[in-house]
Amino acid sequence: SKLNLGVGAYRCDNGKPWILPCVKAASENIVKNNLHNEYAPIAGFKTFVDRGLKLAYGDDCKILNEGGVAGIQALSGTGALRICGEFINKYHPGGTKPDVYVPNPTWGNHIPIMEDSGLKVKKYRYYDSKTNGVDINGMLKDIDDAPDGSVMLMHVCAHNPTGADPTLAEWEDISKVCKKKGHFIVMDSAYQGFASGDPDVDAASLRMFVEQGHQIALCQSFAKNFGLYGHRVGTFSIVCDNAEEARKVESQLKILVRPMYSNPPIQGANIINTILEDEALTKQWFDDVETMAGRIIKMRQSLTDALVKAGSTEDWGHINKQIGMFCFSGLTPEQCDLLASDHSVYLTRNGRISMAGVTTGNVEYLANAMVGVRKKAP
Repeated sequence: SKLNLGVGAYRCDNGKPWILPCVKAASENIVKNNLHNEYAPIAGFKTFVDRGLKLAYGDDCKILNEGGVAGIQALSGTGALRICGEFINKYHPGGTKPDVYVPNPTWGNHIPIMEDSGLKVKKYRYYDSKTNGVDINGMLKDIDDAPDGSVMLMHVCAHNPTGADPTLAEWEDISKVCKKKGHFIVMDSAYQGFASGDPDVDAASLRMFVEQGHQIALCQSFAKNFGLYGHRVGTFSIVCDNAEEARKVESQLKILVRPMYSNPPIQGANIINTILEDEALTKQWFDDVETMAGRIIKMRQSLTDALVKAGSTEDWGHINKQIGMFCFSGLTPEQCDLLASDHSVYLTRNGRISMAGVTTGNVEYLANAMVGVRKKAP
């Protein structure tokens, strides 16, 4: 048997894709109500964008409620990031092109997206392989050493690929340094609700930065937390000074979008809007993300227990401390190669395990294989 631990999509405990019950119900409602298939506006459906941003920024976000956030529909997180890169390239104050700093490591697509937008990408320290956690001191120093007004790209929660997130106290320190340096913050939100099972907990870093006066850009994806991977649905938004500035920024965003992809697809937006406008379906969504997050958290503990059962004497506590879809296991590239050749277990060579691929039926096989390759290539 083969075990695929590289895919970045949720699987149920039978290893199969899972259609969220709220998504299924919303899709049935759309068919029943015979919603049209006309073009969406360039900026997407406003009701969807408004509800999506409310989910991210929170019901009590003052600047959002005052109309001071410019937001448009985007082609999931990737499309939002590309719009962001193009916007920074074209409209950065003074006509200069700031360097974009990304965590080391980060999601592989961050770098080509920003480079293809005409921006230079640099890295700040993020992960400490000795502790299998966040290198907060290195991160703070690199952010502080970066030129004033640099762009800092950050993961809101469930950092990909490491699964290691700063604590709220550490986020406070990060915010202070960024504020002192005048950095422009780009937040990538791909896992709200999927990480902890609580969408409000998962949005804490984003909301903290906004409350502390950062005029962030937010790249919001609904692929993971709504299971709408193929629908390419998300939002892009920028926190502005006020509603008048937000209207001007949105106008410029539409100018960027028009020659890029004209307008966004409608089905995913209709599904999410149908869910978030209905109290019962919204509650069901909260239950659904808790189900997904709960299974991932359970599999983390099961893998840790299985490693001990398989005879490992190492400390695998980082598996439980990390959060979200991925686990940065600590396996070396050579050990990952052996997992593939000797055990037909496939994961990326940096040791990243997609915990969504771990089930009650294969967790012991995985643990035995991991212990085996650790012994064979220590």
